[in-house]
Amino acid sequence: MFSKKFEDTLMIIAEKVDENKYLNSVKDSFTVFMPFVIAGSFAVLLNSVLCSPKTGLAQWIPWLSNLSVAFTAMNFATLGIMSIPVIFLIAMNLAKHDKNPEYITGVVAVASYCSVIPEVVTITVDSVTGKAAGIPSAALGAQGLFVGMLLTIVIVRLFSKLTKINAIKIKMPPSVPVGITTSFNTLIPIMVTLVTASVAGALFHLATGVYINEFVYQVLQAPLEIVFQSPAGILAIVIFSQLFWFLGIHGGLVISPIRNPLMAVAIAANIAAAANGQVPDQAVTYGFWMNFVVAGGAGMIFSLILAIFMFSKREDHRMIAKLGLGPAIFNISEPVVFGLPLVLNPTFAIPFIFNSGIACAIALFFTKIGFMPCNIVDVPFGVPLILGAFIGHGWQGTIVQIISIAVAVVTWIPFVLMANKEAEKEVMKKAAEAEEV
Repeated sequence: MFSKKFEDTLMIIAEKVDENKYLNSVKDSFTVFMPFVIAGSFAVLLNSVLCSPKTGLAQWIPWLSNLSVAFTAMNFATLGIMSIPVIFLIAMNLAKHDKNPEYITGVVAVASYCSVIPEVVTITVDSVTGKAAGIPSAALGAQGLFVGMLLTIVIVRLFSKLTKINAIKIKMPPSVPVGITTSFNTLIPIMVTLVTASVAGALFHLATGVYINEFVYQVLQAPLEIVFQSPAGILAIVIFSQLFWFLGIHGGLVISPIRNPLMAVAIAANIAAAANGQVPDQAVTYGFWMNFVVAGGAGMIFSLILAIFMFSKREDHRMIAKLGLGPAIFNISEPVVFGLPLVLNPTFAIPFIFNSGIACAIALFFTKIGFMPCNIVDVPFGVPLILGAFIGHGWQGTIVQIISIAVAVVTWIPFVLMANKEAEKEVMKKAAEAEEV
């Protein structure tokens, strides 16, 4: 009874997430922007490998150090201002859902965000500190993500409602091109939205002495980052994701609206730390998730395939394992998850739900003791096992990934043997029924 209610509860959560236009917009926006995050992190790698006079080819070809500014600019254009394109993408996705002008809504959201963040920066020249016009990097980069997401939702709702009011639309003759008509129809809603955002931001700063992006970061985003990077927090998210997989729902997609922004923040923090000569300390990034949490597929499916090859006597399981081996090397688990199947399969439920958490704990342990460094390069989905771990975390990451896979194989073995016994019992049962007939 409890198991049934628990499954129903998870199914309801998954349905609500899938139907929620705000969570879907965030998820879709980060899916679109993820290649830019990876490209920005690779800019750091290229800077180190090519341009650094200490670790790169510039040791022998000094001219290459001149290219450092190019890769620094590439990193800034992707990770350094990530809040702006993410805000634009979320607003566009919401506008598409509400059937509003997508590009105009995106620009309105970006303009509204820029109207509530600081317009001055503190600079120090020759020990003299003063103010200058400019936008702080924290407001444009990862620290502005959550306030940008929240503000975008509020702004788009306001703008959407205003665009539905016919009385404030500036009517144009039918002969006027559609683009111009749309611009005039949205003129007053744009003005009202921007005035509202600007005044609200100014009043908030007058009342509290801090800008709204700074306030949201301190009370919401920073605590979430701490929880997400803690062992208990990330393990809870990993197990929660696997519970959805057990029900046949893509767990990664369900948790991505919360997971992906925090991962983007983490890799940006690691890159900033490395650039400032500090040691990166944010363990859980997109690359960490790909290389250790879902190594060989969600639930450590590559390890299950190895366990089946070594110990399974069931031809059906061995056939599925052969079909799933190639995809699993590239972290694709669906052929085995749905072919074996693992969905709602009580025999394999325990390792399927908990193996990714165990692998995550192993990787966190080796990070905590200082053996494996936190990554500053995120590998994209689909990079094969071993290679992805090496690119993201060096030779240490390769060793940790191999250990995680080996431990998962050992974890899967008792359940593979259990499946053998179940098959034998089924054969004996059918034989007994045949004799009775």
